[in-house]
Amino acid sequence: MTAVEVWWGRTADARPGLVGELTAAEKSRFNAYARDEDKSRFLVGATIVRRVLADKLELSPAAVQLDRTCPDCGRQHGKVTVDGMQLSVSHSGDRIVVAFHPTDAVGIDVELINPAIDPESLASVSLSDLEAAELAAFEPTARARAFTQYWTRKEAVVKATGDGIRADLRKVIVSAPDQPPALREWSEYDGPVRLVDLPAGVEYAAALAILSEHTPEVRSFDAAPLLRS
Repeated sequence: MTAVEVWWGRTADARPGLVGELTAAEKSRFNAYARDEDKSRFLVGATIVRRVLADKLELSPAAVQLDRTCPDCGRQHGKVTVDGMQLSVSHSGDRIVVAFHPTDAVGIDVELINPAIDPESLASVSLSDLEAAELAAFEPTARARAFTQYWTRKEAVVKATGDGIRADLRKVIVSAPDQPPALREWSEYDGPVRLVDLPAGVEYAAALAILSEHTPEVRSFDAAPLLRS
């Protein structure tokens, strides 16, 4: 099986010159963000997508045709798609990550772990009863990380299937954070899926899902040199 490429960027990789590579629709979205950090996340993510695809598809960055049509409203703020490649984008804190595979749908999620969250309250709206019971078995100081690992695994799965925010995460039941990542049950999906936890440092949790019968090889890349070129 062809490896999944995972490209990691940071908000510090953003620079004004990259804005010129955005399309008119992307520039409109970029300018709509009020906070500089949100502008940087979008800019870095969009540039990674465009430059990696330009190399893979043997096109100039400007010739890469991206589609972000929202299935609900038709505006250009949905999941990014392109002919000839499957991809997924996520960002949180100062991290931006993009996953690519030539044939199988992928979903990726990275989350900054916030020690101040209330895992029990969040569990009531995003975890199944089984997962909530497993979460309660963790030491209190470990629950923020454990909850975030549940979350990234679930988000990766629903992004890979294309359900996204329409999915009821309480029904997307994944393995406990101290167990190998896997989708245990989802009554609304019966296709193949494999989950992989990604190393993202002590402050973050990250997961990758691919709609395949096989656990993928993952190749990680630092996007900083790509963004400086």
